[in-house]
Amino acid sequence: MSAKVWLVGAGPGDPELLTLKAVKALGQAEIVMIDDLVNPAVLEHCPGARVVPVGKRGGCRSTPQAFIHRLMLRYARQGKCVVRLKGGDPCIFGRGSEEAAWLSGHGIEVELVNGITAGLAGATQCGIPLTLRGVARGVTLVTAHTQDDSTLNWPALAQSGTTLVVYMGVAKLADIRDGLLAGGMRADMPVAMIENASLPQQRDCRSSLAAMQHDALSFRLKSPAILVIGEVAAEPQALQLAISA
Repeated sequence: MSAKVWLVGAGPGDPELLTLKAVKALGQAEIVMIDDLVNPAVLEHCPGARVVPVGKRGGCRSTPQAFIHRLMLRYARQGKCVVRLKGGDPCIFGRGSEEAAWLSGHGIEVELVNGITAGLAGATQCGIPLTLRGVARGVTLVTAHTQDDSTLNWPALAQSGTTLVVYMGVAKLADIRDGLLAGGMRADMPVAMIENASLPQQRDCRSSLAAMQHDALSFRLKSPAILVIGEVAAEPQALQLAISA
């Protein structure tokens, strides 16, 4: 039997945001290796599959990546149809490209299936357009958590003129604030902190760059959450004034 692994993005949480291609892959799956942040409701599309949890979450005990690689390879070589189901999009801070390269290097066919990323879905649910003519000319997706603890190029990000969407930043709000302020971003730059993007329990807190750490504590912001930093994150009334100006 031919060996194949599907690397599938499950989207930000709302099961209705699955793509048709993701549903098709799940319907064919015999093994589904599922991340912690995937909504269990999506598993209704693979009722006959064996579900194997291989979660990774910051600050928690996680499944080693090397073990995930070996497990995918083992099932694929048994001729199983394997779906590696990831939250959001597999190639946006999801190690999808790493896993695809590793599997391909071991002779396994791989197909990537995109999913809607939390930064986009969360912003949309809050009425925030990540790009907006005359206000934001682009969007930059960054992660506050790096494998080698390296520092982001804050001056470049601060001066980019784009909306910044920061993933995995709840524990590093002070570093993000200080880096962007030192890079020249305005202290009153609007910030939206969005928790549980696209889920019924989604919450958001509007703040400013200077005040976001204080406001996050008052709001009791918890992961998973994304930050949207830029003019588009202003309250709707203020944003409307900016558009009209």
